[in-house]
This record gives sequence, structure tokens and C-alpha cells, in this order.
Amino acid sequence: MKTEIKSAITMVVIIAAAIGGLSAYFTSLEAPSNTNTVKDTQILSIDKSKFEKAPELKGITGYINTNADELKNQIRGKVVLYDIWTYSCINCQRTLPYIVAWNEKYADKGLVVVGIHSPEFEFEKDINNVKQATEKFGITYPVILDNDKQIWDAFGNNYWPRKYIADDEGYIRYDHIGEGGYAETEKIIQDLLSERATRLGLNVAAAQPLVDIEESRNGARTPELYFGYDFVFGRDQFGNSDGFHPDKEVKYAIPNQLQNDHFYLDGTWKNISDRMSLVSDSGIIKLPYFAKDVNIVAAGESDLTILLDGKPISQKDSGADVKDGAVHTSESRLYNLVKTKESGNHTIEIQVNKPGFEIYTFTFG
Repeated sequence: MKTEIKSAITMVVIIAAAIGGLSAYFTSLEAPSNTNTVKDTQILSIDKSKFEKAPELKGITGYINTNADELKNQIRGKVVLYDIWTYSCINCQRTLPYIVAWNEKYADKGLVVVGIHSPEFEFEKDINNVKQATEKFGITYPVILDNDKQIWDAFGNNYWPRKYIADDEGYIRYDHIGEGGYAETEKIIQDLLSERATRLGLNVAAAQPLVDIEESRNGARTPELYFGYDFVFGRDQFGNSDGFHPDKEVKYAIPNQLQNDHFYLDGTWKNISDRMSLVSDSGIIKLPYFAKDVNIVAAGESDLTILLDGKPISQKDSGADVKDGAVHTSESRLYNLVKTKESGNHTIEIQVNKPGFEIYTFTFG
């Protein structure tokens, strides 16, 4: 074959290849992203047979920041975070800043937060007390009262606090018990909002930075202590040898030797199912503990004098509810008594100066 003919054939092949390559390039510019198509297909084809649907909210005894009809409309087709809490629970209180922040950050992107207030104590059933608590903690999202624990039972719950997150089709996709796991929880919220946006054909925002709040939890500390005889099965840390006497008035005296993480009483106290109530004109509660913060859940109007390690509590160690070493109780709520700089072994003494004071729990931070 002549050189001229070979050269011509070679040139034709090169030109044809170039045209084919350009055609493929321009075709690729017009075609949708294969990566996005695969991702969208995966989202729309998730097998949800292994997930349970969130139960219907039945047995509601009160509404805050919403009403029955409004709530149904609010959660329909939305990603819903169900937060089971009660207002005097210190563990619940420590989760609330995150939940409030998530509500503010994602409410306009398809998230609805529903606070399910399931009370631990009788006074927590009062809707006025719960309203005061929601205002105190900056809660603007819907809160429903579950005074008979029907919703608690429907979820099969046994803990405070507990968070369930349902996707926009009502399937529970996440469940977290107690404090912590905040970054993980927020990432789930973001993922489920992204799924919803894809399903609805909405623009999906780029991943956002997570809420950054300094956690107030500490390490080892004295466990929560209960004063009601119905609450102490398997966790009785009442130090007086007399022990509990259901529905009786008992005169107690504090022994010389005290055991760590056990509380002791002096004076005459009535044993009630969920609390102790001071009957005598004055009384004392004493507790050796290990923690940074000490709180009590209390009720009844009274005046308390706080001693720490045998001395009047100093201003620097005083909790938020202590003024000049004293606390005045009136509302049924959690009172912060001690707030030391570091966790440590201490003994708190609470001198109660008026009958009618009621104490439910010690909690620690």
C-alpha cells in the first residue's frame, strides 16, 4: 500500500476517534449525575420492614405549646424527635439544651420535637408546674402530658430521659437512653431530614456543623437516692437502722458512723410512697457523697440551712438556690444546693427549720 494511502487512512481513524470522544463528553455533560441517581435510588428503596412505627399518641392529659388538632398536623410527614422526660429529673434537664437547640436549628427543615412529659412524682402531674418548667428551660416546641403513662407504655419505655426519632413516614429509626450521644443523635436528624428532602424532591442542604454545647456530666458520682418506699426496691440507701415504715410516722436519730452514699434522718418523718415529710418542728438530713453538684427534689414551704463538711457552706461552694447558706423552699421542683469546683468526697447536712418539708430525691452532677 502506498504511503499516501496509509497516511490518509490513519488520519481518518484519528478524526473519527476524536469526534466520538467529543460526542461522549458532551453527552456526559447533559446526563444527570450517576452518583446522585444511585444515592437517591438507595434512599427511596430502604427496606423498613425491620423498623417499628411510632405509636399513636393516646391518653394525653394536657397540651403545652400546641393542641390536639394542631399536633396531628405538625407531625404529619415530618421527622419527629420524641423526648420522654420529666421536669425534676436532673438527667433530663442536662439533655434539654441540646433538644432546644436542635428545635431552633432544624424546625424549618422538617423536624418536629415533641416533649412527652411522663411524671415520676405526683406533683409533676400539675400542668402549671410543667408550664413553669418549659418556660424556665426555653422550650417552645410541643409538650404533651402523659400523666397516666399510656404513651410511656406504648413506647415500651422504662427510663428518663429517652429519645426516639421517627422518619417522615413514621418509622422509628433511632432510640437513645439517658444522657450523651448528642453528636450521633444530631447526625441521625440530619440523615433523616436528607431522606425526607430527597423523597419530596427538595434541595438538600450541605452537611451543617453540629450543635456544640459543653457537657455538664462528670465521671463517677453518688447515684440518685430516693426517699419514697415505693422507689427503693433494689436501691435502698437509707442509712438509719429503723429503715422504711410505709405510711407511718417514725422518729429517727442519726448514728455516729455514717456509710458513704447513704442518707440519714434526724427528727420525726412520715414515710410516704414517693417521699418523706417532716412532722416534727425541725429535722436533719445528712449524707456522705462523692460528686460536684448536689440537688434535691423537694416540696413544701420551709427554710433550710446547708452545712458542708460540718461547716456553714461557703459562697463559692453554694448552689444556685442557696443564699447566705440558706434555702427557702416553696415550689415543687429541683433545688441546687452544692456546686463545688471539682468532684470530691464531702458530707452535706441539711437542717430543716419548719415542719411540712417534703423530700423526694437526692441527685448529683
